[in-house]
Amino acid sequence: MKIAFDCRYVRTDHHDGISRFSARLVEQLAPLAAQRGDELIMLISDEKQLGMLPELSYELISSPTSPREPFVATQINKLSPDIVFSPMQTIGARGRRYKLVLTVHDLIYYSHPTPPRQFSWPIRLMWRLYHTAWWPQKMLLAHSDAVVAVSETTKKLIHDHKLTTKPVFVVHNAADQPQSDIVVNPAASRIKSLVYMGSFMPYKNVETLVKAVALLPDFTLHLTSQISEQDRQRLSALAPEAKIHFHNGTTDEDYFDLLTHATALVSASKDEGFGIPLVEAMSLGTPVVVSDIPIFHEIGGEAALFANVKDPQAFADAITSLTHEATWTEVSELCKKQASLFSWKKSAADLLDVLVKVSRS
Repeated sequence: MKIAFDCRYVRTDHHDGISRFSARLVEQLAPLAAQRGDELIMLISDEKQLGMLPELSYELISSPTSPREPFVATQINKLSPDIVFSPMQTIGARGRRYKLVLTVHDLIYYSHPTPPRQFSWPIRLMWRLYHTAWWPQKMLLAHSDAVVAVSETTKKLIHDHKLTTKPVFVVHNAADQPQSDIVVNPAASRIKSLVYMGSFMPYKNVETLVKAVALLPDFTLHLTSQISEQDRQRLSALAPEAKIHFHNGTTDEDYFDLLTHATALVSASKDEGFGIPLVEAMSLGTPVVVSDIPIFHEIGGEAALFANVKDPQAFADAITSLTHEATWTEVSELCKKQASLFSWKKSAADLLDVLVKVSRS
């Protein structure tokens, strides 16, 4: 089997979610495909992307944002792949002579259509238009032979909204494992700090976290992501008595250091496609206190502590329960076991199974 993996969404400087998903999966897929005698090639649109990718065979084709994208299959056909996997839904399929598997990460923006603020206004406009109706998504998925969802929660939503008649498989997202030299501190070495990793878009509901920490005078909330001055002032004014540390961006090293010393990672998000910060924290034995939403139940399992998304007091109560050393230690052990369920190696094996099934169908 000749597999072409669409790596054109890999960034050239640092990974975002789609970029990391692509790079880590193709890296772990390579040895598994080689064991079967399959050929694996990467499709890239910029040779600078190779700096973020494993050393594998590759082909340079047009960018996914190029006007040529609707007809990109004419370029891919020349490579004679048996099957193509894309980490997105938007790859052109007209005239293709190969099987095609597309990916749906989440359906968040149909419920929360506000586009990310860093996008230019034309992209923000297209973003809003795209998420005002289901038919564009249905049209894109109709051109595939199968669809991959990154969680059981997203798979259920795909079926609930009848987005495709094609088979839908789950290949879980995952998180990078911390370096082996990171010390996982026990309860006695933890300090009363809480870590939040994520954006400040409205659906992330960081306001509930700020109100919760205001009820916990001994705790400090570390907001690690880059933040606008407007959001900083708004959150500071929301609960002036709350202890908040605005990091405005942090390195991976500093982020993991925060996690190894924190009481818990927290998130009051109203909607998510996965929950990478949860896996990152749990892999370090750091408990997670998160909103009571389906995707967090899927990722956190019995290890996570859940609170009503609109109830700061419920978050404060859950966090307070972790101040008891025996409780914290028990939850920490559960977290490490839960995190072990999500790895890039396992996800790559699941993806290869999908590609084999679809290629034979």
